[in-house]
Amino acid sequence: MSIDLAPILVGLTVGASASPMLTFVRLWQLKEWRIDRLREHLRAEGILRQLFGMLRPAIVACAIVLGIALQATMPWVWTGALAGIACLSVLQIVLRRQPMPVWTMKAVLITATTLLCTTTVAGVLLLTLGEAWLLAVALLQPACVAVAWLLWRPVDAILKRNILRRAARVRAALPAQTVVIGITGSAGKTTTKELLAHVLAEKHPFTTPAHVNTEIGVAQWINRTLPSVTDSAIIIVEMGAYRMGEIALLCQVAQPTMGIVTSVGRQHIALFGSQERLCQAKGELIAALPKDGHAFLNGDNTLCESLRSRAQCAVTVVGTGGRADMEAFDIEETEDGIAFRIEKTHYAVPLHGTHNVTNVLLAIAAARACGMKTSDIAARLRSFVPPAHTFAVRKEQDTLILDDTHNSSPASVLAAIAWARNQPAEEKVLLFSGLIELGESQDRIHAEIGTAAAPVFDRVIVLSPHCRRMVEKGYGKKVELYDKTTPRIAPTALLICVGRMSPRAIQSLLPNSPAPTS
Repeated sequence: MSIDLAPILVGLTVGASASPMLTFVRLWQLKEWRIDRLREHLRAEGILRQLFGMLRPAIVACAIVLGIALQATMPWVWTGALAGIACLSVLQIVLRRQPMPVWTMKAVLITATTLLCTTTVAGVLLLTLGEAWLLAVALLQPACVAVAWLLWRPVDAILKRNILRRAARVRAALPAQTVVIGITGSAGKTTTKELLAHVLAEKHPFTTPAHVNTEIGVAQWINRTLPSVTDSAIIIVEMGAYRMGEIALLCQVAQPTMGIVTSVGRQHIALFGSQERLCQAKGELIAALPKDGHAFLNGDNTLCESLRSRAQCAVTVVGTGGRADMEAFDIEETEDGIAFRIEKTHYAVPLHGTHNVTNVLLAIAAARACGMKTSDIAARLRSFVPPAHTFAVRKEQDTLILDDTHNSSPASVLAAIAWARNQPAEEKVLLFSGLIELGESQDRIHAEIGTAAAPVFDRVIVLSPHCRRMVEKGYGKKVELYDKTTPRIAPTALLICVGRMSPRAIQSLLPNSPAPTS
C-alpha cells in the first residue's frame, strides 16, 4: 500500500462507518443512553441484526470469499468492499433514509468522539495490519460508540449530579404552602396528569411537559421553570422509572406533598425483574410523602391498592368495583366519551375508554384535596381535550381511528381491544407496534393480545417482525407484517392504532391517502 493512499482509505473507512454509527447513536439515545434498556432491546430484537444489520456483513463476506479466490489482487478486493459500504452510507444519508439522532449536546459529543475513535483506529490498523482490517472498523461501530460513551460517562455523571442538586435547591426555596403532586404508574400517568392540570387550570399549575418524567428530565424542567416562582403554587410532576430507586431519587428532588399511583402493571417488567419489584418502585412515591401529605390509589388495581400500607399520610382509594373511598357508578361509554356518577354528581368527560374512569377519579380526588368544589370539577371536565395520541378518537376520510400511539403497555393494548369490541364497523383493523421490555413474559403477553384480538378484528397488522409469530399464535389466523405494500383498509373500517409508530404508517393504510414513497 502506498502511503499516499492512506488518507483515502481512512476516509473511506469513516464514510463506511457513518451509517452504522448514526443508527446506533440514535438507538441508544432512544433508550436514554441506558445500558439496561439497550441490553433488553438487543435481547428482544436480535443482537446480530440490530448491531450489524444484514447488507454490510454480506458485503464483507463476499469480499472475504473473493479475496481468498483472487489472492493476487486481494488489496483491491478489500478496498472495493470498503468503497461499496461507504457509498451505501452516503446514499442512505443523501436519500434521507438514514435514522438520525436528535442533536443534543450529548449526542454531538458522543458522535464526534466516535468519529475521532474511528479515524484513529482505522489509521493504526492500516499501518499495522493492512487494508482488510478496515472493514472490521465499519462493522464494529457499536463498540466505537460504546467507547465514546464510556469516555464521557464520568463527565456526564458529574453534570447530572449538579443538575439534581440545583433542582433540589430550587424546590427547597419554594414557599412552604407549595403543593407538589407526583403522578406515577404503569399506565395512565400522562392522561391523569393532563386531567388534573385541566381541572386545576384556574389555579395556574406548573406541569411537566410531554415525555418529561425521568429524574434528569424533571430536574432540568425545575431548573428552567421554577426559580422565578415566589408565591405558593401547585406543581404537577409525572414520574417514570426503569429500575428501583429512581422514583425515590426523583422524590428527593421534587419533594412531593401528594402522590397518585394510577396502576401497577407489567410495563418494563424486564428491567425491574418482577411485578413485585415494579410495585415496590411505584410505592417509592407513596413512601416519600410527608405525614401531612395525601396519597391517591387506584383500588381497581390490586397491586396498586396494596401500596396503602407504605403511606404514613392520609390515603384515598378510588375505584369502580366497591371497597373504595370514592367510587363511580352508572358508568357508560357514549359517542362523546365516558359518563358516570359519584354520589349525586354526574360527570361527562370527552375521553374514550371506560378504563380511563379510574384516571378521572384520581384527578377528581386530587382536585378536591386542592380545594376545588365538586360542581366546578364536573364543569371543567366537560371541556377536557385528551392529549394527542393518547386514546384519542378522530375521523379521517370517514375512517374512525383510535390513536393510542403516545406509548403502550399490555393494559393499554387490551383496553383498546375492549373499546373496539363495542364499536359498530363493517371491518375492524388493529395496527400494533409490539411491546418492549417485557422480559421472559414477552412471548406470552403477545400471544394473550392475539387471543384477545381474535373475536374483534378482521385484520391484525404488526410493525415488529419479532412479535408477529406470537401474536399470530394467539390470533389463530394470519397476522400481517406492515410494509409499504400492505393493503389499505376499507373506507368504512375502524382502525385501532396502538404503540409507538410513525404517523405515516397510519396514513398509508387510509383508503384515499397518497401512496407511501419510501
